[in-house]
Amino acid sequence: MPRIDGRQDDELRPVMFERCFTRYAEGSVLATFGNTRVLCTATLEEKVPPFLRGAGKGWITAEYAMLPRATHIRTPRNAGGNGRSAEIQRLVGRSLRSAVRLDRLGERTIWLDCDVLQADGGTRTTAISGAFVALVDCLRTLFAKGVLREIPLLSFTAAVSVGKVDGRILLDLCYEEDSAAEVDCNVVMNESGRIIELQGTGEGGTFDRGELSLMLDVAEAGIGRIVTAQRAALALSDEEIAACASRSADICER
Repeated sequence: MPRIDGRQDDELRPVMFERCFTRYAEGSVLATFGNTRVLCTATLEEKVPPFLRGAGKGWITAEYAMLPRATHIRTPRNAGGNGRSAEIQRLVGRSLRSAVRLDRLGERTIWLDCDVLQADGGTRTTAISGAFVALVDCLRTLFAKGVLREIPLLSFTAAVSVGKVDGRILLDLCYEEDSAAEVDCNVVMNESGRIIELQGTGEGGTFDRGELSLMLDVAEAGIGRIVTAQRAALALSDEEIAACASRSADICER
């Protein structure tokens, strides 16, 4: 049976990454997953948090916010921002720090600002997937300017939601599906299928290990397709891709 929007159970919504969406940031992208749209910008700051000063390594952090009319009704600006927004921005930061060799970044911070322009489910996963693209463009900009000696990228990283709705395992939930989900999971993985973060909640029911395995399989396949879209948007050269794969393999061996 087709879903609300006509998709198959394991089908993503249309995914698009529009790069260079704003003029001033070192990296910017409008990330679109169906009707969810998140503006992601990456900004360089020539310093690190106090706990990293003198350590010779960089930092990646994030901020997340939802515009007042991103949803069906107006939400006051920053309402509840210290709760849900804080949790999501920590998730974005953790997810994307895993994608970069911070020891090759120098004592610099890259800020990833994720602003939800329109929400229809999956805003945090859209933010992670889009912020990755903005991050890579920022790293490429710094390399082109001679600020960095290399592009210290470890692996592509993306995220997607998956859940159980009316007993069916569905990929990339829209708002109506998310609201009715018995189980809701957000999965962050790298391009090798290694899990970076897994958030799973029994919203209106429970799930067993078999269902969890199935959800992870569906999510992994979806993330693979998101990574393909990221690669197409970034149009990385063969040399950049090879260097990224080499660094990732080196880390895994350690």
